[in-house]
Amino acid sequence: MSRFLFVVPPLVGHVNPTVAVAAELTRRGHRVAWAGHPGLVGELAGPGAEVHPCATPADPHRPPHLRGVAALRFLWQDFLAPLATAMAPGVERAAAVFRPDVVVADQQALAGALTAERLGIPWATSATTSAEFSGALSAMPKVEEWIRALLAGLRGTLGDPARTHDPRFSPDLVLAFTTPALMGACAPPPQTRFVGPALARRRPGAADFPWAWLDPARHTVLVSLGTANTDLGGRFLAECAAAVRERAPHVQAVVADPGGALDGPSDDTVLALRRVPQPALLGRASAVVCHAGHNTVAESLLHGVPLVVAPIRDDQPVIAHQLTTAGAGIRIRFGRADRHAIGAALDAVLTTPRYRAAAHRVGESFRAAGGAAAAATHLEELAPAGPSPTEQSLTGQGGPGRP
Repeated sequence: MSRFLFVVPPLVGHVNPTVAVAAELTRRGHRVAWAGHPGLVGELAGPGAEVHPCATPADPHRPPHLRGVAALRFLWQDFLAPLATAMAPGVERAAAVFRPDVVVADQQALAGALTAERLGIPWATSATTSAEFSGALSAMPKVEEWIRALLAGLRGTLGDPARTHDPRFSPDLVLAFTTPALMGACAPPPQTRFVGPALARRRPGAADFPWAWLDPARHTVLVSLGTANTDLGGRFLAECAAAVRERAPHVQAVVADPGGALDGPSDDTVLALRRVPQPALLGRASAVVCHAGHNTVAESLLHGVPLVVAPIRDDQPVIAHQLTTAGAGIRIRFGRADRHAIGAALDAVLTTPRYRAAAHRVGESFRAAGGAAAAATHLEELAPAGPSPTEQSLTGQGGPGRP
């Protein structure tokens, strides 16, 4: 038995894949714990999850107009760096109490990587988005240099200043929840293992969904902008609903509407809900309209469902480019797309066989990669034999041994 500590940011899309991997490790007899936001991890991993709480900074208000370099600077300067500083004490307490053999640190939970390297604990990177492998910043050397300087400052405070590798990529193991079939040509670190999407067997909300509403004689379209874009999506969701209603004899839509932007009552063509059981719905869906969030794109392709994507910011333009290059979807402009543009893109992915064929091709590569089971095997191989480094440190100082 080994002990694995998952360090995750307070972001649903970054927690969900690790929930599936943690469940697989538990099934194999290992012990798993979490360092992160107790409420979010408890909701996604289940009430029995062992969660060591970490502080998180006040949620910064990101101006909705920020795009491109300005949005990237905000992400790092106002969210990721403060998050690392806030989480670090909680991660260190978790390591002292749980004594992990391996730390699994999300790429955006930098406190996990830096604390593990300072304590000498083997650690793996959980890469829940493939954008970091794309080399998207190579055309912006000053931005890349600024990010590296910020990371060096965090390492000087939280990590081991003698280390020189990029803390976003463990030198021992990087778990990438995608495959080259979606990523396309890139040069990931050699320690990268492509495992494809990892889906948890348990997701909230499936039991309460009105499954009888779905009409098997019509195409079902899932519309979602994720959980982080509630303040931006009202106009776009309304245009999606209008596009679907114009195609009512043949199309219906389930709209994830966490902010209640679609105030009107649902009908037999558009069903708007605060929360939808996304993986279960994808098994019934003919197409997805989304923001090109990595989890939604990957889960859709795993089910062989083509997409219409309207990227907003952060890694979404990169994922949208990967999707369209793979031939599994169409990209539209989030800020300008109206019901006519959305409807035309929907018509194309619903009626042109090559989009679905490409989605199936990528989905097959995902299944072949192994998902949560493959990720768990790679983590088992990383775990050291014998006492963990944290346990050796504690027992060497007269501390208690492992129970």
